[in-house]
Amino acid sequence: MASELPPTIDPVAAAFWRARAPAVSPWLHEEVARRMEQRLDWLRQTPSAWCHWDPVRGGLAAHALLRERYPDARCTVYETAAHLQSRALEALSPAWWRGERWGRAAVTFGAPEPGSMQMLWANMVLHHTADPRALFADWQRALDVDGHVMFSCFGPDTLRELRAVYAQHGWPAPSHAFTDMHDWGDMLIDAGFAEPVMDMERITLTFASPQRLLQELRELGANLHPARFPALRGRRWRDALHAALARDLADPQDGQLSLSFEIVYGHAFKAMPRVQVAAHSAFSLTKMRSMLRSKK
Repeated sequence: MASELPPTIDPVAAAFWRARAPAVSPWLHEEVARRMEQRLDWLRQTPSAWCHWDPVRGGLAAHALLRERYPDARCTVYETAAHLQSRALEALSPAWWRGERWGRAAVTFGAPEPGSMQMLWANMVLHHTADPRALFADWQRALDVDGHVMFSCFGPDTLRELRAVYAQHGWPAPSHAFTDMHDWGDMLIDAGFAEPVMDMERITLTFASPQRLLQELRELGANLHPARFPALRGRRWRDALHAALARDLADPQDGQLSLSFEIVYGHAFKAMPRVQVAAHSAFSLTKMRSMLRSKK
């Protein structure tokens, strides 16, 4: 059931990873962001204000693409990991000597005001989130009625080759499970979003050696599974892992090691809040403004 998802993320491990994730935008994240940016061609609505949610890990290069697409839109950069906020400020603040500082709409840093955004962009965030419903609620608060969210994350077929190797040797799973796109769609509707559109594709990466493959995985994330191996592994296990990867993942033609990544893309609009009217009803000022601004 969607209400039970995500079933295999340890909240403590997720918080630990979030507080210590490296201040880099992995190549795969940037590539996914580039492909998601192209999907904005399908939308007619041009936002007057948009929020880049967790840009350091999601894609600093992708931020430039979005600024080029929406030069007149006010941008809010919200980096939720405290140790990455200075990196976001350094990388995304326009330099005073460059003309773009004066020729484009302003960039602000910090949490967006409730109901102030027409678009929220969140690339490769959800699959490391222990409480996605709370995150959807945060996105709901930031968006105006009829504003939309664009997001991406890993799908359940990600690392299927690596999972097979681990299962063959009786090792605990190499990562937590990734949520199916249909379950994300159900959760979006439960959170008050409308017209969710889910899409997926598979990207295969190749590596010259087990060491390079594992280096890439360390940059992409961490194993948040509650049943992950609870202690440090020794050199003997590391050597066995390298040997298994070199044997089971190698292409017979060129010897390159292959890993599959299922990428899920999601898009949904913030629906008009459901208002239950009683004999005496009270509404917040933010909700009242949203109701008055709604096209409906």
